[in-house]
Amino acid sequence: MRLGITGHRGLSPVVEAQVRGVLTKLVADCQPEDLVGISCIAAGPDAWFAQAVLAHGGRLEVVIPAAEYRDSLPDWHHPVYDELMARAIDAHHTGMRESNSQAHQVGSEITVGLADQVIAVWDGQPARGYGGTADVVAYAERVGVPVRIVWPEGAIRD
Repeated sequence: MRLGITGHRGLSPVVEAQVRGVLTKLVADCQPEDLVGISCIAAGPDAWFAQAVLAHGGRLEVVIPAAEYRDSLPDWHHPVYDELMARAIDAHHTGMRESNSQAHQVGSEITVGLADQVIAVWDGQPARGYGGTADVVAYAERVGVPVRIVWPEGAIRD
């Protein structure tokens, strides 16, 4: 099973714990030898999902939206990003340089294209900017890739 991930960043610690629990359960339902997680490994659900996949014995493929992507991520996330990159079996590049909304959407479209199913940590609300989770969900639905929504009951975003 090839699972892609998309989701909101900046979630509270309480929502993070809930989402991590759900992602761990979803991953645990897969046979480790058949599991490939596909992620841009941004801080938040992307990285949590990648960590769950690897902890379960699955393999990780990373999508890199832009050459400047790592530098655009929070400094505190760099060690996690670097560790996940080191453990990835493959990296897919968009060919874009600047880490902007366009590059992020293209990276997400690559993620969707590589996946049998996409997990979306999504509150169901419209994207706050181009390339947000709602845009990725809409793209997956347009191209016929099943989407599984994860959003804990009562959770809110910042």
